[in-house]
Amino acid sequence: MAAIPINLIVEQKADFEATFTISGANNVALDLTTFSAAAKIKKNYTSSTSTNFAVVFLDRTAGRLKLTMDSFNTSMLKEGRYVYDIVITNTVSGAKRRVVEGQITVTPGVT
Repeated sequence: MAAIPINLIVEQKADFEATFTISGANNVALDLTTFSAAAKIKKNYTSSTSTNFAVVFLDRTAGRLKLTMDSFNTSMLKEGRYVYDIVITNTVSGAKRRVVEGQITVTPGVT
């Protein structure tokens, strides 16, 4: 299964969240019961620094998870274009899969 490309917008100085449904074969929701997940944002693919998203499982059996970042952390991001991805790890086998990837546009905030 290839990673699904989804582009996002993050507003500086505001809380961010995005919800995803991870699908497996035949577009059926993937049961994430035995999986952990991690997600990062970087300025570009070769950047040595990154910022983590918090990953919350909303409904593991339905493949639903949410990325969040609080306003403090979004305020630390400079305006511009970034890349991100979500990687799930099977906690039984250790196998890792990138399930979502894309670009993020960080828009400036005033307040």
